[in-house]
Amino acid sequence: MELLMIYKISSLPSLLKRGEKGRNGPLNYAKSLFWAFAFLIWASTSIAQQEYVNPTDAHKFIGMEKTVCGTVASAAYAIRTKGRPTFLNLDQPYPKQIFTVVIWGSDRNKFQNPPESSFRGKRICVTGTIQDFRGKPEIIVRSPNQIILKPQ
Repeated sequence: MELLMIYKISSLPSLLKRGEKGRNGPLNYAKSLFWAFAFLIWASTSIAQQEYVNPTDAHKFIGMEKTVCGTVASAAYAIRTKGRPTFLNLDQPYPKQIFTVVIWGSDRNKFQNPPESSFRGKRICVTGTIQDFRGKPEIIVRSPNQIILKPQ
């Protein structure tokens, strides 16, 4: 369908040059205008609509890059654990977490404030590749720009 719309848009300049005297006449010109506007509307709504995934549905998208939005129900910095990870659990607290954001200790210094305190109880959206860890979906965050704080 996209190719058809691109063809219609690309044929628009030649139709404008031919005008009504062209072999296809004004009806084809009107169809071309219709398809051009339909394509523009479709393209603008596709770009504007960001696809967000609910934490409970994240397991369906393992291996895919998605944006998952939810409320940080529990947060912890495991300083004594190998790799010193920070865990942000969305919508359900640990140990019944349904989705986890992991920030490794080597990436904590990229954040202005400790993530476990600045995001606890807040609604966030995190973008990255959804991975499976022991049957639970997670995204590993390497940069603060992967997390967006959303209004409550």
